Amino acid sequence: MSTQTDDRALLRSLGIQKPIIQAPMAGVTTPALAAAVSNAGALGSLGVAAMNAENARKAIHQTRELTAKPFNINVFCHRPATADAAVERAWLEWLAPVFEQYGATPPQTLSEIYTSFVVDKSMQAMLLEEKPAVVSFHFGLPPDAVIAELKHAGMRLLASATNLDEAAAAVEAGVDAIVAQGIEAGGHRGVFDTTTRDDRLGTFALTRLLASEFDVPVIAAGGIMDGAGIAAALALGAQAAQLGTAFVACPETAIDEGYRSALLGDAARHTAFTAAISGRLARSIVNRFTTLGEDPKAPRTPSYPITYDAGKALNAAAKAKGEFGYGAQWAGQAAALARALPAAELVAQLERETRERIERLQSVWG
Repeated sequence: MSTQTDDRALLRSLGIQKPIIQAPMAGVTTPALAAAVSNAGALGSLGVAAMNAENARKAIHQTRELTAKPFNINVFCHRPATADAAVERAWLEWLAPVFEQYGATPPQTLSEIYTSFVVDKSMQAMLLEEKPAVVSFHFGLPPDAVIAELKHAGMRLLASATNLDEAAAAVEAGVDAIVAQGIEAGGHRGVFDTTTRDDRLGTFALTRLLASEFDVPVIAAGGIMDGAGIAAALALGAQAAQLGTAFVACPETAIDEGYRSALLGDAARHTAFTAAISGRLARSIVNRFTTLGEDPKAPRTPSYPITYDAGKALNAAAKAKGEFGYGAQWAGQAAALARALPAAELVAQLERETRERIERLQSVWG
């Protein structure tokens, strides 16, 4: 393992004064959120996976107008989608009665609604021009040549890992820190290959395994909602904790009123995995869409993110009639602990809770 001094030096270079990283959450995060978190001494993040290069550039510029502090830009490195007209047609036909309930018809065809960073030359070029302080990878890694270019340009690199093999690949590729993302996490976990066995490791077990195995800092992620969770992650060897669901209810996010109401209500007590929304397993608050995906008669979902094209269309049709239950209401297992605080206040509260928890443990155990 790396020395404590080295770990702290790297975290300072990532702009982290407090051991808190706000998860990128594509479609949820905004420049206002990322800037507020960074200004508060933690590391704010922007998820740009659903954007094209120029929109991502605009988001970076907007964030820089709000903060002079470093922030993280997150990209998706999933395997590009494989179109299958028969599978897509069967999926749309199965969804058609649901669309009809809301006076709509499904799309005639589906498309890959955003491009994997692995093959997105425009996004790669944009990052080399803009040089954000931190870039993080989800669902895998880009080509070695791209990693080398980003590092040469001075960017610090993070990568999500859900098991030892993924972490080993990230370390071998030269990333500066690993995000240990446990099964408790909301949304899509960063599994590299969805066709192989998923060990579904929990955050605590994964964090401890990676901290014991690798000579790079580990950032714990998945189900962490408060200072007690952060303190636990630090005790297991993590140098920081990444929180996603904890920030979703902040007023700076881009979520709709239905998502916010679900997250702050009784619905947050129940989450489930579903592939029906996007075509890839993700943890959501239980809602109409997750229930629909559990129907044993449901056909195979199209490739990720092609399925998302249908999911977004169905959500839009239902929302137009006042129904929010078909949204991608991603949330981790401890979602019921969410708080609707401004981002800066939440960061300060998390820091206080972490210090109090550590001090309490020290008083108990001496």
